[in-house]
Amino acid sequence: MSSTHNAVTAGRPSGRSAVAVPQLIADARAGSPRAVARLITLVEEASPLLREVMAALMPHTGHARIVGLTGSPGVGKSTSTSALVTELRKQGQRVAVLAVDPSSPFSGGALLGDRVRMSLHATDPDVYIRSMASRGHLGGLSWATPQALRVLDAAGFDTILLETVGVGQSEVEVAGLADTTLVLLAPGMGDGIQAAKAGILEIGDVYVVNKADRDGAAQVSRDLRGMLSHSERAADAWKRPILKTVAQEGTGVAEVVEAIDAHRAYLEATGELARRRTKRARVEVEEIALGELRRRWGAVSGSAELDMLAARVATAQLDPYAAADELLKDR
Repeated sequence: MSSTHNAVTAGRPSGRSAVAVPQLIADARAGSPRAVARLITLVEEASPLLREVMAALMPHTGHARIVGLTGSPGVGKSTSTSALVTELRKQGQRVAVLAVDPSSPFSGGALLGDRVRMSLHATDPDVYIRSMASRGHLGGLSWATPQALRVLDAAGFDTILLETVGVGQSEVEVAGLADTTLVLLAPGMGDGIQAAKAGILEIGDVYVVNKADRDGAAQVSRDLRGMLSHSERAADAWKRPILKTVAQEGTGVAEVVEAIDAHRAYLEATGELARRRTKRARVEVEEIALGELRRRWGAVSGSAELDMLAARVATAQLDPYAAADELLKDR
């Protein structure tokens, strides 16, 4: 990559000149942050060129390790992400960060704060950071994000850190898109209760109690360990570690990277990596297919045909399944 690349400010390219897809992909693979940014913008905008782009990218994908980070607001996700980037760069890895906000209609807003916190890596040519909003795309997070991840994978990054800014359903979705999911917790936030409610016991591969220098960190760790011990898993299943960090100081971050490495080895040895990637590819294909159906329905949504079917359902002349069958016929 060019030594003048500012990883934090690489974002939407200016201008809307004609796109030569082969050249754009060649530039991205050669390390051009502008080309990578342009390709992700095509994803965000659901460009008609996406079919050509994805077909050209596929031979160059499947090498990057995708690590998801999730947790409640205030646990220090952005600080932890920055600390992980620092540790991975010590190993000589090229690292990309994709911060996804599934609620904002803009690719900025609150996420700009994340870019400020990531400024430590601003002059590193082997770090690329991008904020991406997915709201408004058909299928939301599960539709747009896999294709953005594919761009970064094809561009040659060794590890992609996928950080979700949203909470709730986005926590589950980010786990479905990652090879390894880190769940971050912190003392003083009622995380024991949140863990049980949000179902994060099901999605985490590695648990990290951040801000471990604060009172209550040991209790959070004990509570979490107790919950995990009651979670039914096969005898040969991955033993989910609980680690403590002070990300602001970099304390404990090396151990987190070791746990990520150990989980990757487990996934490869058991065949779980292939299973996870096949599962998320299935979801992606399904979302694209549903998106195409919705696109075709776009012209129908205000049509007399749909109005007529809706009226018949509302007056109990037709059940909704039969109405849906009628709507799908010949489409």
